[in-house]
Parts: sequence; structure tokens; C-alpha cells
Amino acid sequence: SLQNDSVVAGGGAIEMELSKYLRDYSRTIPGKQQLLIGAYAKALEIIPRQLCDNAGFDATNILNKLRAKHAQVGPGA
Repeated sequence: SLQNDSVVAGGGAIEMELSKYLRDYSRTIPGKQQLLIGAYAKALEIIPRQLCDNAGFDATNILNKLRAKHAQVGPGA
């Protein structure tokens, strides 16, 4: 069983931050471009999701924690 599900900086951190930035940016523009940028943001999360899966973690739970941490800390921290 899982003993420690802490979130630490490392693999996938850059992709999560880029995803957050692109999601935030996509909300500021209209039309199909918003959808395209949102899709690209979602695609970037494949890397940390795969790392979670490979390590045997619940990827959905960990990605939600990662999103929350990135929202909390903000860019450049």
C-alpha cells in the first residue's frame, strides 16, 4: 500500500506550470484559439500523469494536488 503520497518538486513540475499558465491564458481569449490552447495545456499534463501511473500512484489524486500547489505558489516561485 501507499505509504507516502506527498507532492514534491521534480519530474513533471515544469509541464504542470506550463499547463497552468496556458489554461489561465486561454481564458482570456475568445473563439477556437481558446479551445486549442486549452487542449495543449491538457496535453502537457500527460507527462506527470504517466509518471504517476508508472510509480503506482493514483494519477487523478496526485494531479489534483499538483494543480492546487501550482495555483497556490504561482509562477516563478
